Amino acid sequence: MTGATGVLNGATVERLLDHVPPDRIGVSVRDPGRATHLSERGVRVRPGSYDDPDALRHSFADAQQVLLVSSSDVTADVVGQHRAAIDAAVAAGAERILYTSAHGTGYDTPYPPLAIHAATEDYLAASGVAWTSLRNGFYGELSQLLGPWRETGVIAKPADGPFSWVDRRDVAEAAAAIITGESPVDGPIDLVLPSPVTLADFASTASEISGFDVERVVVDDDEWVAREIADGTPEPVARFTLSMFQATRSGHFAQSDPALSRLLGRSPRSIADHLLGG
Repeated sequence: MTGATGVLNGATVERLLDHVPPDRIGVSVRDPGRATHLSERGVRVRPGSYDDPDALRHSFADAQQVLLVSSSDVTADVVGQHRAAIDAAVAAGAERILYTSAHGTGYDTPYPPLAIHAATEDYLAASGVAWTSLRNGFYGELSQLLGPWRETGVIAKPADGPFSWVDRRDVAEAAAAIITGESPVDGPIDLVLPSPVTLADFASTASEISGFDVERVVVDDDEWVAREIADGTPEPVARFTLSMFQATRSGHFAQSDPALSRLLGRSPRSIADHLLGG
């Protein structure tokens, strides 16, 4: 597994440890010193980087399944990094490669990461090895998605559409269930909410739990970008974020799926849980 010192795959390792002995788990990390909490528990820790295929092959040696987290290096050829990691897993003899993709993956989209995931999935499909693509819903810091609503009473963002906001703990638990399950998942699987949500839903739920009215205000795209730039956000970053809102309102994330609930054996954490910090 790569990314084991990050939030998502760090949680996946913890869930795997609930099901399998630590000596059956191996992680590939840039800095092994950050993974001593795993090596001390018996997990195999080896250095590896998407920019060092030889190290990856050594990290992946003897692994039946390899879980690759998508690269977050915005300065790199990300698809090239993913291909190198897939090649290393194939060369190491992996029987299945899993990859953390994203809900809505495809080429015809205003949101650039979805095309990167699509290209990676195409390469996986041509690898000759069984593969699983974990198409996770959105996750991250709510403050970045909603802004300072507690202080302002307003969620002021560009127009949006339905999407899934999932908890990394939930999708990590689902990934562990897939890895350890008796029935393999072939190809892509959507790990999303049973029903998508909108920023208006966040405003309504925030109003209910906070005791004061939270208003959803739609801001014109260009006006929002100008505000972000004035607040110190680089223009390319602001326009990248805008592309996510544009993709939601064009329906790229509107589909629901029961797979996450089925894998968890319960309902995923709701937006109310997120707003309450649960």
